[in-house]
Amino acid sequence: MAAGIVEAAADEGLSAAQVAAARRAGRANAPVTAGTRGYGRILRTNVFSSYNTILFAIGLVLLVLGRYGDALTSVGLGLVNAVVGAVQEMRAKRKLDRLQLLDAAEVTVVRDGSEQRVPAADVVSGDVLVVRAGEQVVVDGPVLTGRAEADESLLTGESDPVVRTPGDLLRSGSHCVAGTARQRATAVGADSYAGRLTLQARADTTEATPLQRRIDFVVRLTMVLVVLMSGAILAQAFLEGFSLLRVVQITAVLSGLVPYGLFFLIAVAYTRGAARLAGRGALVQQVNAVEAVTHVDVVSTDKTGTLTTGALRLDGLDPLDGTDPGPVLARFAATVSDPNLTSAALAAALPGTPWELRDEVAFTSSLRWSGQVTTGGEAFVLGAPDALAPHLDDPDAVADRVEARTAAGLRVLLLARAAR
Repeated sequence: MAAGIVEAAADEGLSAAQVAAARRAGRANAPVTAGTRGYGRILRTNVFSSYNTILFAIGLVLLVLGRYGDALTSVGLGLVNAVVGAVQEMRAKRKLDRLQLLDAAEVTVVRDGSEQRVPAADVVSGDVLVVRAGEQVVVDGPVLTGRAEADESLLTGESDPVVRTPGDLLRSGSHCVAGTARQRATAVGADSYAGRLTLQARADTTEATPLQRRIDFVVRLTMVLVVLMSGAILAQAFLEGFSLLRVVQITAVLSGLVPYGLFFLIAVAYTRGAARLAGRGALVQQVNAVEAVTHVDVVSTDKTGTLTTGALRLDGLDPLDGTDPGPVLARFAATVSDPNLTSAALAAALPGTPWELRDEVAFTSSLRWSGQVTTGGEAFVLGAPDALAPHLDDPDAVADRVEARTAAGLRVLLLARAAR
């Protein structure tokens, strides 16, 4: 038994007193709130960056030399850099602070021997949760009883559901697409898988880009050369008796060798790139990330799951034998004993009355189909066309219609009646 976790029977769950004790001990499934930098740190980082420190130092030297216009330009460029970077990071911080992988919907827990609906944030370590099809897993923990198929695409990018049986781990952030299971909560809040992913997404990963490192090297080298040349000129002035005005003029010329205008051009380029990316829905946490994107050669994305909402709706019906499949499909969906996302979408679009069953084969990701046999002896199968095609009387008649709809980005299911 893990430390700080109260074990509970799957049929009884925790008692009210155990839940209250766990909540007082800080073992509740509280939303993740930490991870991003504070506004004060963002301002300090941008105002006193290496670039701005150089610009402010140049401005101070120019101010001492009496070149007030140039001093204002140097300091102004530093302030523009600071404002641009700070505003962009503050916008990203506000969006990241709202980032949560877990829904705020209520979940079902077993407490004092009965099922109760509570907010996800009220779940505590040791709770026994009832996970049903269409619901999100909000904590980490093993399956106690039952069987569930978990869609972990939000976590791993894997689009195929993963079967979880007693003893297997259900991770927070995944969705149950089929089956019903009871799960014990062993990791909640920031300790859960979804909580750790949220903290990683919010983490400060500031790192200089290749362009920034090269420019930083050029500027530092230029500064060193200016300092050395200024020292040589001052030494020559001391030995040969240059006038103060002549020394100021030469030093002013040398200070102009520092390319501080380059910083402004970089800031403008980064800001323009960040604005264009933001217009396309991308979140730019650091302005220099725009340059980092330009070094990417290959972008790999998952074909489904992480790029879709997970919500299904019926687009249309296409009869193959001239008869309307709607009434049969409606009764099939209404009779499913263990609903999943697909059957729920069909039942919502095609309301129907259940029929009496003699036998049923529940849908699984391995079978890719489900079947029902009515008391009248009729048998129906609903599943993926490629899984059912070998058993059809005329598979070629289905292939063209399926290909046309899958090419349009639709998910196609086939309803077949067993021949007598």
